[in-house]
Amino acid sequence: MSGDDASASRASPAGAGDARPPAASGRPPVAAVPRGPVAVPALVRRTLPGRELVPVWVNQVGGTTWRAEDAAGPGLHAKWAPAGSGLDLDAEAERLGWLAGRTPVPAVEALVRDDAGALLVTRTLPGRSAVDPRWLADPVRAVTAVGAGLRALHDALPVDACPWTWSAQDRLARVRPDVDDDVRAELARTPDVDRLVVCHGDACMPNTLLAEDGTCSAHVDVGALGVGDRWADLAVASWSTAWNVGPGYEDLLLEAYGVERDAVRVAYYRALWDAGP
Repeated sequence: MSGDDASASRASPAGAGDARPPAASGRPPVAAVPRGPVAVPALVRRTLPGRELVPVWVNQVGGTTWRAEDAAGPGLHAKWAPAGSGLDLDAEAERLGWLAGRTPVPAVEALVRDDAGALLVTRTLPGRSAVDPRWLADPVRAVTAVGAGLRALHDALPVDACPWTWSAQDRLARVRPDVDDDVRAELARTPDVDRLVVCHGDACMPNTLLAEDGTCSAHVDVGALGVGDRWADLAVASWSTAWNVGPGYEDLLLEAYGVERDAVRVAYYRALWDAGP
């Protein structure tokens, strides 16, 4: 939801985004590719001296992702979370370590902090975000790749070995204080689990990277990854198509995943997502 892990090799909206459409909560999504100068935190400069730092994403809570360029060294991305932002980069680094060798994700290079915030440095991956202009110009291919990539992620990851949860019950404990009692009562009526998988946790289009052939090459922004019903991911992934490429693509994503639309679970998990922090 706070997506800002731009770990692809290009600087367009690569690697992160909030799947929440503007109308869902009444709060406009402000995570975006920066359109002007962005101040570089001192921690970023100290950790990546001598590199050209290109801002590629700014999220809703003031965090920024930078592409660190150096012709003599490996490509890196640096995700900075200001102190007090609520972004848990330790959780993301742990999940990236667990995912290594199981599915393509960025490799962690460093995790450092100071009084102003924390910084997660990862190795840049090849590919472009599914919302890169290259793929927005070919939405059928992009949406198909996101759906197929999500299915591959769910099929690849071992539920029994995953140490984290993203179940509806656990997420209900983190519902925002401003959510009214009627909504809370509805959310307490959790649907039966369709299929337990290791969920991405923010399976929106910007967090899927695509190779040049239009297939899914990797996933990024995995800080919420954990075991839950696959519809927790599917509801958000299909929802994000409406925001990122326009109406009419939700069922295409589900078809590419290999499942028919479950209207009850889609509605429930979107409501739970919208009630979250």
